[in-house]
Amino acid sequence: MDTEATTPRLTAGDDSPPRGDSGRTAGRDAVSIRLPAVSAYLSILRTAVAGLAARLDFTLDEIEDLRIAIDEACATLLVRAIPGTDLECEFVLTDQAMDITVTAVTIDGRVPEQHTFSWAVLTALAGHVEASSGDDGQVTIRLVKRRGVSS
Repeated sequence: MDTEATTPRLTAGDDSPPRGDSGRTAGRDAVSIRLPAVSAYLSILRTAVAGLAARLDFTLDEIEDLRIAIDEACATLLVRAIPGTDLECEFVLTDQAMDITVTAVTIDGRVPEQHTFSWAVLTALAGHVEASSGDDGQVTIRLVKRRGVSS
């Protein structure tokens, strides 16, 4: 097995200059994490989403909603992920929202059904949820959670 595919990787990018002493930047921050498409690594994403949401001053309830939502979105993709592939997650942070995309190469390239209990949970927790697929079998679930807006 390719060791590159099984090593968790984290990259962070900032396309704007620093603002003040808070450590936050004006505009947009982006953090990307690539992990093996195995459920054992989901705790890394739950921890990352909680830390990033706290940085945006999300409430404790909103942070917990995001932890559950990222877990549900990943679980939805992992059941159909091709063994040995990666799960890619990108977090885009703005002053008022977190935009999360989770992508995996799946066996059938089909987007998840949107009339299921799982989809209802995602929508209730994250606010805006959508799914898309690519020609290469990649399926992406996108979650957008706005701070201070009840889902």
